[in-house]
Amino acid sequence: MKKFLGSRFISVYIIPGAVFQSVMIGGGYGTGREIVEYFTSYGSLGGLTGIAMSFVMMAAVLAASFEFSRYFAVFDYRNFFKTLLGKGWFLFEILIVLQFLLILGVLASAAGNILRDHFGIPYGVGLVVMLVTVGLLTYYGRDFIAKVLTLWSLFLYIVFIAIFYAVFTTSWSEISAEMAVLEVSPGWWQSGLKYAMYNLAVLPLLLFVARNFKTRKEAVCSGIVASAIAIVPACFFHLAFMASYPAIVAQPIPVYWMMSESGMSVLVIIYSIMLFGTFIETGAGMLQGINERLDAYMIEKRGVPLGGKQHALLSVLAILLSSGLSLWGISSLIAKGYGTMAWGFLFVYIVPLLTFGIYRMYANAKASTPDPA
Repeated sequence: MKKFLGSRFISVYIIPGAVFQSVMIGGGYGTGREIVEYFTSYGSLGGLTGIAMSFVMMAAVLAASFEFSRYFAVFDYRNFFKTLLGKGWFLFEILIVLQFLLILGVLASAAGNILRDHFGIPYGVGLVVMLVTVGLLTYYGRDFIAKVLTLWSLFLYIVFIAIFYAVFTTSWSEISAEMAVLEVSPGWWQSGLKYAMYNLAVLPLLLFVARNFKTRKEAVCSGIVASAIAIVPACFFHLAFMASYPAIVAQPIPVYWMMSESGMSVLVIIYSIMLFGTFIETGAGMLQGINERLDAYMIEKRGVPLGGKQHALLSVLAILLSSGLSLWGISSLIAKGYGTMAWGFLFVYIVPLLTFGIYRMYANAKASTPDPA
């Protein structure tokens, strides 16, 4: 397994996508509500075309981000945005800190609730398990986290396939009948773009995965593959939800409702365990991005990065702070402005990257190419 994860093909073309998927799944797939909201509610064909729109958007931004990171050797979000935005780099940090506090608070709360609601384990125990696990992951650093998230992504796919197989074998006639309608509701493409932006906001925290790229081809191809790895489960979820469409649109937690309706009690337990672990992986991946930013700053100021113990301590304190803020209603306050934050990421990150960022790489490459004699 160590040799497998250490191979160049895996480190270049699989690990970046696996890390991105493992981190985004907490907010992108966790309850299934996200898929219903952004895709399934737009009909059978409308959902698929929305997913295709998200794939294209994610592929473009992932490929451009990986190549920009490789080209300018900037592997933490602070240096990435100092290179992209110059003095305006702090605008992204304001947005990401707000989102960081919101997501960590929600993840810590959700992790504790899963153990309490499904296994009768006290909420505090779930929070402690998350604190200890995230602390250990960040203590061992980026390479260890990348490998763990890759293995977890493989586990996620196994669970997803098991769920979808169970649904498809018992409800294929309902699914095929609904897909044959080819329903498309207006707004599918805007929803697809929103879903992509919603999830791409965390990408700059994960740029440590771009350290292994040596060529533009590797960076761009890895970005496209990463988009596919991340979006394929959305397609499977959408198709599975067609078995109970349109009733499933009104369900607050569609995945659990679908499995309960199908009598998949064992899969409910497995999915709950998977989701608990995924919340931990999402938190660890985001916190590693924060640690990368702090390490780069410390190297600039003192010549050495923070140590593993400091990484772990900062991670634990961040989770505790986010959990406390969520109890005081801060997360609710931020959540109300989340739509505004999404547009903020569009104008601070995505638009500058796909315009000025690409132009700058092109101009630099052209300037460094000698004129023919």
